[in-house]
Amino acid sequence: MTDSLEKYKNFEFLDPGVLVDDELELIVKEKNPFNPEKRFVPAYRFNMVHTKSRAVMGTIDLRVGLTEKLKKYGGHIGYEVDEKFRGNHYAARSCRLLLPLIRRLGINPAVITCDPQNIPSAKTIESLGAKLIDSKLVEIEPGVYRMTSVYHWYL
Repeated sequence: MTDSLEKYKNFEFLDPGVLVDDELELIVKEKNPFNPEKRFVPAYRFNMVHTKSRAVMGTIDLRVGLTEKLKKYGGHIGYEVDEKFRGNHYAARSCRLLLPLIRRLGINPAVITCDPQNIPSAKTIESLGAKLIDSKLVEIEPGVYRMTSVYHWYL
């Protein structure tokens, strides 16, 4: 499941198209290219935007591949919803909006990780139908360890 990074040298970002669900729209904020020195895979960053107020409610990242580190901590998808907008299922809805792009990129399963103590995030991931694969202490930086739950979202 871990990708060879060499294949991302000539990666071209796909147009994600219109990603909208009622009052939630995902708008590309950044496209971060492959960075072999830092071992970063190409990634999209989207703002979660309220369609009427245009308020930015959070962000969601879609990483095109996995390094060994991302396989254990980070995964393909990472999201953050601003505190005042939590409780509206924006993270799960954003993940679902990304499904067509994820499929076009050939990602299956999509790996999503979270802190096992972050119950709302775990519930979000489980609401997608993702399966818990493992929960364990992982080294995220030299000498820095965190508990992480790894889920696979089969598409």
